[in-house]
Amino acid sequence: MQKSICLVIVFLISTIITAQTKFSEPEVDPIQIQKNFKDWSVYQSKNIMLSRDFLALDALSTEISKETFLDQLANENYIPIRLKSEQGIYCYKLFTIQPNSDTSIKATIHQIGFDALKNYKMEGTVFPPFSFKDLEGNLVSNESMKGKIVVIKCWYIHCTPCIREFPQVNKLAAEYKDRKDMLFVSLAEDSATQLKTFLSRKPLSYAVIPDMKVYMNEALQLNSFPTHFILNKEGMIAKVLPNFESLEVALDKESKL
Repeated sequence: MQKSICLVIVFLISTIITAQTKFSEPEVDPIQIQKNFKDWSVYQSKNIMLSRDFLALDALSTEISKETFLDQLANENYIPIRLKSEQGIYCYKLFTIQPNSDTSIKATIHQIGFDALKNYKMEGTVFPPFSFKDLEGNLVSNESMKGKIVVIKCWYIHCTPCIREFPQVNKLAAEYKDRKDMLFVSLAEDSATQLKTFLSRKPLSYAVIPDMKVYMNEALQLNSFPTHFILNKEGMIAKVLPNFESLEVALDKESKL
């Protein structure tokens, strides 16, 4: 009996130690990556997905909430580094920004932290009052979107990253075309005339609503494009995402709920 208890205790201790060290090593050198802004920018764009679900660790490797993590990125002196983990699992840890680091790195981190925190705080809230007609004359409103999972892309004609992802978002919309409980809508800053001319050359599979600059600035308070929203069937904001890669992952998850 005592032997069994000892084995259980050893197992529990081993499990705790494993959990604490599971995400022990950063995937890049936190000091080296800070020396050159270009290196950091490339790494950050490919490996730091703050809109995704992730395990957050502070500088002492203590688990903290995602909101606290993002707040510290936006307002304090930290750089986020992904720790080595299994495929599809994200764990980020805060490391102190070094005094001799490229000054552009800190400014960029504060901005992405601010944007990610703002987006995160929108999740779980009701999508702002909405009632507009798309280019085909169809009314799209909070009421018409209820009961459906809604994907919303916010963009404008002269936004290069917005246009670059057209083939990907079109493919995504095609993958879900048989889902009657899903709706793909885009909000564009540009006029109906400008959009019709532009979309004749570069088609978008979403319903397109023109003249949305004021709504996106004031109701959604957007300062970064593209931005994608996923609304759940109750009209609540499930996710706010800055790029297609994060959108694809989040929509797959939401579509299975």
